[in-house]
Amino acid sequence: MTLTGRCLCGQVTYTLEGDPLVTAVCHCDHCQRQSGGAFSVNLVARETQFAVNGSLTTWGDPGDDPTGTVHVERKFCGNCGSPIISVPTGRDGVVIVKAGTLDDHSVVSPTVEVWCVDRQPWVTMPELAVSKDRE
Repeated sequence: MTLTGRCLCGQVTYTLEGDPLVTAVCHCDHCQRQSGGAFSVNLVARETQFAVNGSLTTWGDPGDDPTGTVHVERKFCGNCGSPIISVPTGRDGVVIVKAGTLDDHSVVSPTVEVWCVDRQPWVTMPELAVSKDRE
């Protein structure tokens, strides 16, 4: 399977070759803020599966780490601000593609929820697996 996507203004496009490792709904506070919604839907894939055309701007997200150590590099279009991928530090070779940027959203079917401790109380998800380390 080959998936394609782009930012809102079209200056950044990408392809994702092959099946993602997992499709996850992330309820963490930072994904909520980045997406502007109650959660973010993400395709976790190998870095070698992802190819981007255009220039991405990077912001180093320390999460809740009081030392300011970057835990996620959030990459977005510098022109329109659309989030495209996140790259977790310490997990070489993994990219997290923001599903909302896909050209065809119908192929997305989340299989797991993470950071459920931050889930908004009014959010009801279909039956999905819950990552036990982030409840």
